[in-house]
Amino acid sequence: MRIVIGEDSALVREGLARLLVDAGHEVVARVADAEAVVRAVEEHSPDLLIADIRMPPRMIDDGARAARELRQAHPKLPIVLLSQHIETTHSLELVSTGSFGYLLKDRVLNVEDFLAAIARVGAGGSALDPEVIASLLAPTRSTDPLASLTEREGEVLALLAEGRSNAAIARQLWTTERTVETHVRHVFAKLGLLDSEGDNRRVLAVLTYLRLRIGQ
Repeated sequence: MRIVIGEDSALVREGLARLLVDAGHEVVARVADAEAVVRAVEEHSPDLLIADIRMPPRMIDDGARAARELRQAHPKLPIVLLSQHIETTHSLELVSTGSFGYLLKDRVLNVEDFLAAIARVGAGGSALDPEVIASLLAPTRSTDPLASLTEREGEVLALLAEGRSNAAIARQLWTTERTVETHVRHVFAKLGLLDSEGDNRRVLAVLTYLRLRIGQ
């Protein structure tokens, strides 16, 4: 893939670039602020954007805002946001549009998982950090539909939100794919999302639900 990297830390930026090049990708631009991210994407039309959420000029959520702007201008642009801490204000809106990943920077240290995540996003799927999903799955009130999920159903939902297939979930949980399919049906029944179809659609449906719940 042709990739644009937006990261203000020179060390992290160059480390990411080396990792991606070694994996066979082409880094077409590496920039240090949100405005440069927008310019680089417009100039190079990459296959994927990887950007830090907190970037200059304000060092607040400039990277996420740039990603939202670019998603509006280029709806099919795959985007992976990186963050040192869990910040969901802008990312949950992007999740519902697909071809999106949100990973904590520590996740990059697991090179195999990181490369697999950007491959999923580049192919139109989703990739969310397990810690982000865990924070979203915590029920906020006793009437929350998430509170009706069993512990195993919660685990399945978390893995679905990471963008994993039924087969991958079965391997992760040391169970059969048929058992996972049953858990998935129960999850969607309890969340009122039985109409969603396909791996990506069901992930996006769950995350859209979570986004709406958090906004309440």
